[in-house]
Amino acid sequence: MPHLFQFGETIAGYDTPVLNEREVRAAAGILFFCALVAFMHAWLQGNFHYTQVFVIAFLIDFSIRVFVNPRYAPSMILGRFAVRNQQPEWAGAPQKRFAWAIGFTLAVIMFYLIVLNNVIGPINLIVCGTCLILMFFESAFGICLACLIYNALPNRRAAHCPGGVCEVKQHHESLRLNRVHALIVVAFLSIIAWVEMRTLPEAAPKAATTSPDCIPPDWAVAMGHSEIWKLHNGCK
Repeated sequence: MPHLFQFGETIAGYDTPVLNEREVRAAAGILFFCALVAFMHAWLQGNFHYTQVFVIAFLIDFSIRVFVNPRYAPSMILGRFAVRNQQPEWAGAPQKRFAWAIGFTLAVIMFYLIVLNNVIGPINLIVCGTCLILMFFESAFGICLACLIYNALPNRRAAHCPGGVCEVKQHHESLRLNRVHALIVVAFLSIIAWVEMRTLPEAAPKAATTSPDCIPPDWAVAMGHSEIWKLHNGCK
């Protein structure tokens, strides 16, 4: 039975506490999806209600992760359930705690700005965008960007990294990239760009900005998105 206040699991063969990287990535993916939904509601509709709800949930989740025990964080519980039939991949806990401390700091900033003071502006987009990038890289690629900062600190060196990236080793032949791979990617992107240009619809006639339907709402003006709002609503 694990202790209530504990960070990481003690596993035989590992000299530091560790966390199940599969569970961590699953939890990051769950939070990324929820954050993206809330972000798009704010960006496209000017509805910050879901953003405020997510910020509170995010702050609670990371408070439990950092100050209590990751085992009891709601997103980690859901992630553990999602990967319960997969073989654990143990990764060092110290670097994760540092990374999650950064996430907790961002959560506090968002809570102060969005929930307590209802601030609307570029700072929100920067903080939310940073969180989305960190969670996307964690969930999609298994890359902990904040852990790179951890490694750059004096007397700090991550151990037991996901995929064994901390150890110096020769890449397997199947992982090597060459010019053929680069040409395939370039050709693929070129085809997609050509298709996009060929299927681009002709611009529809735009309404005059003097029309009552082209007056940006207060929330768009407050966010500095007047021109974007006009563009989305077919106004000059």
